[in-house]
Amino acid sequence: MTTLRRFPAIGRGLALAVVALSLQACSVDLYTNLDEREANEMVATLLSKGIAAGRVVEKDGKLTVTVDEDQFSQAVTVLNMAGLPKEKFATLGTVFQQEGLVASPVQERAQMIYALSEELSRTVSEIDGVLSARVHVVLPDNDPLQRNAIPASASVFIRHEADLDVNPLIPRIKTLVANSISGLTYEKVSVVPVASQRGSEPAGAAELTSFLGIWMLPASVAKARLIFGCLLGGLVAAVGCLGYLAWRKQSRRRKVYPLQPYGPAK
Repeated sequence: MTTLRRFPAIGRGLALAVVALSLQACSVDLYTNLDEREANEMVATLLSKGIAAGRVVEKDGKLTVTVDEDQFSQAVTVLNMAGLPKEKFATLGTVFQQEGLVASPVQERAQMIYALSEELSRTVSEIDGVLSARVHVVLPDNDPLQRNAIPASASVFIRHEADLDVNPLIPRIKTLVANSISGLTYEKVSVVPVASQRGSEPAGAAELTSFLGIWMLPASVAKARLIFGCLLGGLVAAVGCLGYLAWRKQSRRRKVYPLQPYGPAK
């Protein structure tokens, strides 16, 4: 009777175990070495598309985004459409980190141009609706005594969401780049916007399905039912074995100590 009374509590614990196992079973790493903000953004994007995703905290504090193995390809496509994960850009501090011998003037100039391009690319990519951006800066090495100097120029490539009106952004981007580089004028900055063809699909919220009183993504319900059936079958078998062992033990006691009839002994 005690075992039967505890069965509802065992069932609730079993349901939670099923949910945990269904989320962990057959999951693979999608992206690793992520910070908390980036991992949260990726998981939220995947969940909004109906893809079961989770986070795993590594020993160094970085996070890993995991998905079901059968949804790996779909998850990569969804994140590419959203421009995630964000491209990592070098900073002025990392570019000019002194290592080894003293850099030559030519090397320092190349590092400066590269650092400016990376910094501007990162800034432009932070604009809402811009999925990725690259800024190419050209700073000619003009002779100070030369009368007809070649002016500096820059080209900006941006890949943006299909529903973004990029026309009002182009003058702002040109102004930003021109004011960030000495000797660069507004007219010498060109912007090439390209709309993402795969990003035109509207994002739909994922519908949750209730299983044992717990709301889950539809992709995880079938797996949870299978795991629940296996665990429930094992639990029933364990209860049956315990009941059989208790019956055997009681039968042996009756054989060793037979019941005496009531009444005075004759």
